[in-house]
Amino acid sequence: MWEIVRTLNRVVVGCCQLLAMLVISIGIVKSLLFYAKDAFTRARSSDAIRESRLELGHSFSLGLGFLIGASILNTTIAPTWQDIGQLAAIIAIRTFLNYFLMLDISRDAKDSCAEKGGKSARSEKD
Repeated sequence: MWEIVRTLNRVVVGCCQLLAMLVISIGIVKSLLFYAKDAFTRARSSDAIRESRLELGHSFSLGLGFLIGASILNTTIAPTWQDIGQLAAIIAIRTFLNYFLMLDISRDAKDSCAEKGGKSARSEKD
């Protein structure tokens, strides 16, 4: 019975890691496509950079979530104190990265909305 649980745990951890790789890889491709499309069709490449960064940031955040889940599941089967300490360090680092990533995303999203609002207000005045 215990072997089944261990095997199932390894499978779920592997799936979480695979999902993280998939989400991050798709995010990188989408970000690159957003950038290429906007950079070659718009006059302002700063908008293209902002949009691609937002897409990439969301993908990284979701990917980090999957990796944190995989790390937690990885230590659920007979953890040692060293495993628990490593898990705490990994979760702290990934949570720290995710927090500042989301802070940056929300700031970029607010800047983007403010610029779009300013542009529409200027065009209404014209």
